[in-house]
Amino acid sequence: MWGLRGPGARRRRSSAVREPCSADVPGLLPDGTDTRVTAACLAALLGTGAALGSMNLFIDGVLRPGPTRALYAATMGVLLLSAAVLVVLRRVGPAATAALVVVGDGVYVVVAASTVDPLLYASPLMLLFCCAAAAWFLGPRMVALQMVLVVVACALALGRSHPDTAGLVVQVVVNAAVLDLVTLGVFVLRRRVQRLLAHTLTLSSTDPLTGLANRRSLVEQGPRIWRQARRDGQRVAALVLDVDHFKRLNDAFGHAAGDAVLCEVARALRATVRPADVLARTGGEELVVLGLVADPSEARHLAERLRTAVAVSGAGLQRAVTVSIGVALTRPGDGEDTTDALWQLVDRADGAMYQAKEHGRDRVAVAGPPAVPLPREAGDVAPQGAGGMA
Repeated sequence: MWGLRGPGARRRRSSAVREPCSADVPGLLPDGTDTRVTAACLAALLGTGAALGSMNLFIDGVLRPGPTRALYAATMGVLLLSAAVLVVLRRVGPAATAALVVVGDGVYVVVAASTVDPLLYASPLMLLFCCAAAAWFLGPRMVALQMVLVVVACALALGRSHPDTAGLVVQVVVNAAVLDLVTLGVFVLRRRVQRLLAHTLTLSSTDPLTGLANRRSLVEQGPRIWRQARRDGQRVAALVLDVDHFKRLNDAFGHAAGDAVLCEVARALRATVRPADVLARTGGEELVVLGLVADPSEARHLAERLRTAVAVSGAGLQRAVTVSIGVALTRPGDGEDTTDALWQLVDRADGAMYQAKEHGRDRVAVAGPPAVPLPREAGDVAPQGAGGMA
């Protein structure tokens, strides 16, 4: 919205555009980890390990006779049962994931104790399953613990194959070092990917000039605002703010000065809006505030506070800066499309903002209730020019 425009020239927002919403995706932990993916990966690892390990039950000369054979069979059964539980639940938390990794380390020790030759049938490389799961799904502390447990597991598993201490120490150090280096490498790679994804998410949801939320982020916050309004019995208020004479400012002082004004306005608004409100820059010098209010008077009071805050911010820029504000309210209904309702509300506030412009700028205008078409009675005749009549 650059320069002065009349209501007839107002930019229309297409409600047919659907922005993806990531704020309320089920199965996501606060750090962005998808517990469903974690459960599926762990189930695949457990099921694969149990299936491959169960083959030893049918091969002569692999397992030691006696009670260890029964223990081995029971261990494979526990792995299959754990995989089935994860498939059914389709979610797993960090604590359960850590427990499964530790169980995996113990399973390796049992396998090594149950085979006639651990070096031949229970290579420490079997711990790669546990190391990969820990490095990709767990935090730094549990990864460090897993790296220590790898050393312990290798020592327990290989102890029977190396009677001399020196040989055992060499084999444990070599195997554990390789496994721990793989664990550390995967963990570092994962953290790097997480940082890149977080940075990408920030860029996609933040206005680069002002640091405010952008149009996409505003849409993503809509469902939360609408749910809270229905739960608390409140109304949703949209405030559209437009910097007065912004084109004239850019023409007179340059775009750098205009950017400085927008940043100062954003700073003043950010310090004034309530913590639960959403403050977004939707384009040019237009900003939107979305929040909950009890009645129109509360919405107007908030708008006046914002208008005053912007006017005061101009002192630091040594030039007068004012905004015209349009306010519109709605009471969310059940089953309505949140995105459509959001942009209809913003469009009404946009129209009220133009009324504030027409009445002198640096003021607040509140939109009336949305027009509701009257039902047509039977026998009514449509006026000429409607319905395709020439």
